[in-house]
Formats: sequence, structure tokens, C-alpha cells
Amino acid sequence: MPVQTALESELAGLMVDTLNLETTAEAIDPSAALFQEGLGLDSIDLLELSVVISKRYGFPIKSDDPDITRMFSSLAALAEAVAARRTT
Repeated sequence: MPVQTALESELAGLMVDTLNLETTAEAIDPSAALFQEGLGLDSIDLLELSVVISKRYGFPIKSDDPDITRMFSSLAALAEAVAARRTT
């Protein structure tokens, strides 16, 4: 399994805690899909994660963001988006 970067690890921990996932942050493969066949997250999970990430990193995530599908496609993509957009 690929090694997580520091931000990927932080986000994975946030996902596990926020969504009460039955896995560990370390077990989340950064390149695996977050939805459907990957972690199996759904739209409610996306909404919860968006709120927590927005508060933690200081930038809004809106449902009509043209980049939202790519942003939440994997842990690696999410970390890349947070790194580019974060204000805190």
C-alpha cells in the first residue's frame, strides 16, 4: 500500500473520526476511490466531510464547484485540493 503524505494522513484521520468509519486512517489507500467501490462513501458523507474540511482549512466547498468530483475522487486528490486552497 502506498505511504500517505502528512496531509493525506491528517485528512484520513479526519474522515475516520467524522464519518465513524470502521477502518483506520492508515488503512486508507491514497489512490483508492472514496465513493462506491473504494471506501463506499455516499453523498451524505460528502456533505459532512465538506463542512468539516471547510471549517478546518478555511475555504468553502460548494456543491456546484466544478472541481468537486475530482476533489473527492481519492484521498490523494482531496489532499492536493486542500493544499492548493487552504487558508489555515
